[in-house]
Amino acid sequence: MDHSFVLHIPDAELESEPLAREQIVSGTPEVTGKVVWESQDGRQLRGIWQITPGVVTDTEADELFVVISGSATIEIEGGPTLNVGPGDMAVLREGDRTTWTVHETLRKAYAINL
Repeated sequence: MDHSFVLHIPDAELESEPLAREQIVSGTPEVTGKVVWESQDGRQLRGIWQITPGVVTDTEADELFVVISGSATIEIEGGPTLNVGPGDMAVLREGDRTTWTVHETLRKAYAINL
């Protein structure tokens, strides 16, 4: 988008973003999301992401996010364990290797720099 806008995050319709099989540690988590803004050079993304309960691994981008609903524990390899829930803001560093234990379906708004 090339103009200012508002979006009600809790009601936003999201699209399926299948996880790679090797990312799933346990459960049957499903991921949905939507990029709502991307810079012209493609290096900055703003969007909404949601994951259902389960345990998954990931390698992170440079990201700031705010949890809208749900809860999770994010273990960062060689770093802290983050417990996040509604209203929490978190920052993940590019290259962080994480394990997400999603307790209840988590929806977040994010800003990623690539």
